[in-house]
Amino acid sequence: MPDDDTNAWEESLIADLRANGGKPSSGPLAGHPLALLYTTGAKSGERRRSIVTYSRQGEDYVVAGTNGGADVDPAWVGNVRKEPTVELEVANEVFAARASIADPHERERLWAEHVAQLPWFGKYEQQVHREIPVVTLRRTA
Repeated sequence: MPDDDTNAWEESLIADLRANGGKPSSGPLAGHPLALLYTTGAKSGERRRSIVTYSRQGEDYVVAGTNGGADVDPAWVGNVRKEPTVELEVANEVFAARASIADPHERERLWAEHVAQLPWFGKYEQQVHREIPVVTLRRTA
């Protein structure tokens, strides 16, 4: 469970995102393309919120389950495996989307393009001892 400092930091980041059209204006994530991903908890069935960095592939959004370089997938990956219907908030717009975890061939291509758009993601593959899942989010409404 996140502590109060984490919650306060997240709430401050989200307020900054919303005040600046979807890109934080200060701090370590200033200027990064961030979105809020709303999933259904795989175990709890409750609505969950995650802050994710995205790249674009045409109309689709692409997110990678790096979990900040941890050796386990972030919880949101398990959530979309169980229930791929999600909501995404990007640049102050909230919309329904369908999450699709890339198969190995597609993952390789999407990962390379994700890193090309967001070069700092390249370090994660050397950091972790797992294959980082890459997820495409396609607007449904």
